[in-house]
Amino acid sequence: MNETQARWRLRCFGRVQHVGFRYTAMYLANKLYLTGWVENREDGSVLLEAQGGTAQLRKFLIQLKSQPHLHIEKTEISSVPPQPYERGFRVRNRTGD
Repeated sequence: MNETQARWRLRCFGRVQHVGFRYTAMYLANKLYLTGWVENREDGSVLLEAQGGTAQLRKFLIQLKSQPHLHIEKTEISSVPPQPYERGFRVRNRTGD
């Protein structure tokens, strides 16, 4: 089965910094074979882009929201163009590195 690739941009608000959010997101994304990145933002939110099949992206979001040490109060989700040559999922610093 070759599912069409989708890419979601998620901006998460709440107690999402200094609680292991970025590394939890990277672990879950790698487990689901998603590509993308995650970074802390200066306003205290976390921004991430995840790419893969729609079913895998839904699982990722559900698993991320169910982590007991993360307290996501609000999530903004938008669809962005897929990056066909991206490999892996990584933690980025605020400069987008």
